[in-house]
Amino acid sequence: MLLIVLAYLGGALTILSPCILPVLPFVFSRASQPFMRSGLPLLAGMALTFAVVASLAAVGGGWVVAANQLGRGLALALMAAFALALLWPGLSERLTRPLVAMGSRLSDTAQTEDSPRIGSSVLLGVATGLLWAPCAGPILGLILTGAALEGANATSTLLLLAYAAGAATSMAAALLLGGKVFAALKRSLGFGEWVRRGLGAAMLAGVAAIALGLDTGVLAQLSTASTGGIEQKLVDRLKKPQAGDAMAMRGNSTMMMQGPAMAPADNGAMMAAGGAMRRAAAPTLPDEGLAPSLDGATHWLNSAPLTARDLRGKVVLVDFWTYSCINCLRTLPYVKAWAEKYRDQGLVVVGVHAPEFAFERDIGNVTKAMKDLGISYPVAVDNKYAIWRAFQNQYWPAHYFIDATGRIRHHHFGEGGYAESERVIQQLLQEAGTAQTAMGLTEVDATGVQLAASTDAMRSPETYLGYERAEHFVSTPPAVHDKATLYAGPTRPALNAWGLEGRWLVGPESATLSAPSGGIVYRFQARDLHLVLGPGADGKPVRFKVRIDGKPPGDAHGMDVAADGSGTVTSQRLYQLVRQPGDIAERTFSIEFLDPGVSAYAFTFG
Repeated sequence: MLLIVLAYLGGALTILSPCILPVLPFVFSRASQPFMRSGLPLLAGMALTFAVVASLAAVGGGWVVAANQLGRGLALALMAAFALALLWPGLSERLTRPLVAMGSRLSDTAQTEDSPRIGSSVLLGVATGLLWAPCAGPILGLILTGAALEGANATSTLLLLAYAAGAATSMAAALLLGGKVFAALKRSLGFGEWVRRGLGAAMLAGVAAIALGLDTGVLAQLSTASTGGIEQKLVDRLKKPQAGDAMAMRGNSTMMMQGPAMAPADNGAMMAAGGAMRRAAAPTLPDEGLAPSLDGATHWLNSAPLTARDLRGKVVLVDFWTYSCINCLRTLPYVKAWAEKYRDQGLVVVGVHAPEFAFERDIGNVTKAMKDLGISYPVAVDNKYAIWRAFQNQYWPAHYFIDATGRIRHHHFGEGGYAESERVIQQLLQEAGTAQTAMGLTEVDATGVQLAASTDAMRSPETYLGYERAEHFVSTPPAVHDKATLYAGPTRPALNAWGLEGRWLVGPESATLSAPSGGIVYRFQARDLHLVLGPGADGKPVRFKVRIDGKPPGDAHGMDVAADGSGTVTSQRLYQLVRQPGDIAERTFSIEFLDPGVSAYAFTFG
C-alpha cells in the first residue's frame, strides 16, 4: 500500500517537470469545456494508455519499443491535424484527405462546448498518452525496474496506474484552474477566438517539440524545477526496504530506468540512493522468517546444487551480486575473507549471481569473472531470477544471514556495515554450538576496483548509456533509438552531462559504435571513473585512448589504462579508466575508440 501511495505522489509531481510541457497544450485544449464530459475522459484515456504502454515496455522486448514509436508517430499526426483545425476552422471543410478529416472530426467534436462527446475526449486522451514521455525520476525508475525483474503482474500495472493517476490529478487541477481563466477572458475581453488560436499554436509547438525529441532532451537539460530530488526525498522518507516491493537497487546509486533494464536497480536501477544502506544491528538478532530454498538456479559453479538438507546445521551467508556491479566488487574482499576465515567453523557462503546486463547471463563470462576475482565458494547462477524473487530481494549487493535452523536473522543491503555483518556471523556460529569461534574483525587490503569508494568528493552518479535508463545525454541530435546515427559531442558539458561522438547505435541497455572510430565525453567529479564495456559481436579487441581535460591521464590513469591513455577492450566487464591522486575536482573525461563494434553500458564512480 505504501508503494502505491509513493507511486501516486511521484506521478503528481510530474506537473513540475519540464518534460510535461509539450503535453499540457493538449490538456488545456479542453479547459473551456465541461470537466466531467471532456476533461475527465481525456485524463482517464491518457492515464490508462500510459499505464498499458509502460507495462508492456517494462516486460516486453524491442517490438514494444518499435510499436510505441509507431503509435507516437500516428498520435503526432493526429495532434497536428487537431491543432491546425483549431487555428483555421475552415480547414476541416475544405480538406478531405483521410488523416485531416479524422483530425477535423475530432476538432469539430472538441469545439462543441455545449455537448462535448465523451468518446472524442477519450480518443484525444489516448493519443496524448502515447506522446507522454515524463522524466523518469527515482519513483518511476523503481516501478519500471520492479516490472522488469518480476515479469508481467498485476502489481506492476497497479503501480503504473497509480503513477499515471497522480499525474492526471495534478493536471486535472491545472485544467480546472485553466478553465476558469479562459472563461473569465471570454466573458470580459471577448478573446475566445484568440484563445482558441493560441491553443492551436501551442499544440503545434508541442507536436514539434516531441517530434524533435525536445520533450526528453533539451527540456530536461534546461530544467530549473527538476522533480528528481523531491522524488528521492519521498523515497527516502516513505520507503523502507520491505520484502516484496517491486524495485531493485545497487548499493550507492539510484537506478533510474527509462524503461525495463535489469536493474537495478543501481540509479538504479537498478538503484540505491546516497551511499550504502544499512540496518542497525539489534542487541538480539530478530527472526525474519524461514529462508527460501535455492531452487531455480540455472547453473551452479564451484559446487553441486545445494539444498536445504545440505545446509542444515550450517550458518549461511547468501550474497546477491553481479560481476559488473562496482558496489558488489567492492564488497567481495570481505565476503571472500569471511568465507575463508569461518569455513571450518560452520559458515557456508553462497553467491547468487543475478545478471543486470544480457552479457552477464553468459556462463563463460561468469566463470571467467569468478576466476579473475578469486571466488572459490559456491555460486548459483540465477539467470531467471527465481532465487531473487524467492527472497523478494531488491538490491545489489544484498547479504542475507541464515542461522543453523534455516531462519533469516539479519540482512544488509549495499556497501559498508562490514563490522556489524561479521559480528552477526560470529553470533550465529555461537548459537549453532561452534566450540571455538574466531573473534576479532577482518581487515582487508583491497586494491584496484575493489578499493572502497572515496565518497567525500564524489558528485557523479551511476549513468547508463542505453536509452531505457539514460539521463543527461547532450549530444546532437538527441538519442535515436535502435538506429545507427551520427552524433556530435558536447564541447563544454556541464557536470554529469555526457555525449557520444561519431556513428553510434543506441539500444535499450548500451550504445554500440558502428563506425571505425568514435568517442564518449563525460564531465564528472570523483576519484575513480569506471565504464562497463564489451567488444563487438566478433570478439575482436577494441583499442581506445583516454583523455582527461584533453590530455593523457598520466598518474591519474586507472588499472585498465596506461599512463599515455591507451588501453584495449578484450571482454565484457567493468573497466577502471581513471583513478585520480590528490584533490578531486570537476574534470572532463573522453575516450576515443579506434576500432568499431565496442558496446558501452554504464559509467560508475568511486
